[in-house]
Amino acid sequence: MIFLYALGVGILLGYMSRGRLRKLPSLPFRALWLIPIALLIQLLIFPLFSDRPLVALATPELHVFSYAILFLCLLLILSVRPVCAIGVGALFNAVVVLANAGYMPSSTTALERAGLGSVVAALLVDGTYGNVVLMGGGSRLNVLGDWLFLPSWIPGATAFSIGDLLIMVGLVWLVVKGMRGNG
Repeated sequence: MIFLYALGVGILLGYMSRGRLRKLPSLPFRALWLIPIALLIQLLIFPLFSDRPLVALATPELHVFSYAILFLCLLLILSVRPVCAIGVGALFNAVVVLANAGYMPSSTTALERAGLGSVVAALLVDGTYGNVVLMGGGSRLNVLGDWLFLPSWIPGATAFSIGDLLIMVGLVWLVVKGMRGNG
């Protein structure tokens, strides 16, 4: 959901800079079909609105595999400059996920401020919830984990990482660039 906000901001800024959505296909994208495959894998292991995976086998390994698919796609379109920002953000996320056995450390404070008290309760009991692990002394690279947040009054509020922030900046930049026909 948080990435949809970035797309919305990108479209708004694109129109404000006299861009048009019809110009987006001018960007030299290749192998975009890989993105839905990676997202499908993530939805199967971390379904929305549930803490239980649909595919419970090799969850951390499948999470890392989904990142590998995304990186392959990003490598194929690195000539588009905003993709570099998206790639750095994805790399930050992948590094912290790899360092934490396939899970993203998440701050209970950020989750609470995002209005996700039920996730905090589950983390405090089980240590993991969906694709996140309790951030603390046992987790690694916490600075790259989910410690930023959207406040609870924003629909779809959540905790997010520096990597997510870079991905969102890259998405905004990509949409504006594409709408202006700067492929």
